[in-house]
Amino acid sequence: MRKIIILIPVYNDWESLTRLLEEINENIKNFENIHFECLIVNDASTIKKPKIIKPQSIKSLEILNMKENRGHARCNAFGIRYVFQNKKFDNLILMDGDGEDRPVEIKSLVNAIETNPSISVVAKRVQRSEGTMFKFLYQIHKLITIVFTGKNINFGNYSILTKQDVEKLHTKASLWSSFSGTVKKNLSNLNEISSLRGLRYFGPSQMSLLKLLIHSFSIIAVFKYQVFLRSTFIIIILAYLNTYLGNISILFQISIVLFNLLIFIVSLREKEKDLISSHENLGEKELITH
Repeated sequence: MRKIIILIPVYNDWESLTRLLEEINENIKNFENIHFECLIVNDASTIKKPKIIKPQSIKSLEILNMKENRGHARCNAFGIRYVFQNKKFDNLILMDGDGEDRPVEIKSLVNAIETNPSISVVAKRVQRSEGTMFKFLYQIHKLITIVFTGKNINFGNYSILTKQDVEKLHTKASLWSSFSGTVKKNLSNLNEISSLRGLRYFGPSQMSLLKLLIHSFSIIAVFKYQVFLRSTFIIIILAYLNTYLGNISILFQISIVLFNLLIFIVSLREKEKDLISSHENLGEKELITH
C-alpha cells in the first residue's frame, strides 16, 4: 500500500487549518489503497492552538511545535528533513494551510504520480486570485527570473515528491529560503498538473508586494552563480552600447550590480547553521489519535 504524507506549515491560522483538514478528508476518502498521514509544522504560533480532531481518512496526524518563529520556507524545509529522517513513506505532498492550495487538486497530484511513480509532480499555476496590479508584478518577477536564471518557475510549494527526490532535496541549504527554486535547480525531471490558486478560507491574501519581492529574490538567489554569469554578460553588452545609449546604459549597469549585491545578501540565508538551529528549535511533538 502506498504511503503518502501531507506536510502543512501553519502560523496562527488554526481556523483555516481545521477547514483544510476537513476538505482534505473529503478529497482522499476514495483512495482505498493509499495510506495518508499528515504532518503539521506549527511555526511558534502566538494564538493558542484549539483542539485538533484527526479526520477519519487521515491515518495519523502529528504536530511539530517550533520554539521560535522561523518563517514559512524554513518550516517547509524542516518538515521535509524531518519526514525523510523519521518517517517511512512513498510520497510527500507539500501544501499551504490557508486554502490557496486547493485540496480538490490532491486527486490530480496523486493520479499523476501513480501514472509515473518515479517523477515528482508540481502544481503549475494557470490562474491566480490576486488583484490586477499584483498579477502584473508577478509577471515581471517571472520575466526577471527567466532573464537572470534561464528558468521558468511557474509553481509554488504545492507538489507531490517521490522519496528519491526528497532524499535529494532534504540536505540542500537553499531549501531553507526557496522550495520552488531548489526543486527547479536540483530535479531535472518534473511532471505537472494545472492548478488554480484558490482563495484564502479566512481573511485577505497574506502575499503583500513586499513579500512578493522577498519571494522573488529568494528564488533567484538559489541560482546566484548563474545570475552572476548572466549579469556579467549583460553588463559587457551594455558597455559596448554606451556610445549609443549614454547614461541609460550606465544606469542599467549600476542597477544590475546592485541587483547582484541584493542576491548575494539574500543567499546568506542558506547558511548551514540554519539547519542546526532549526533542529534545536523543535519543541514538543504531538500525535493526534482521534
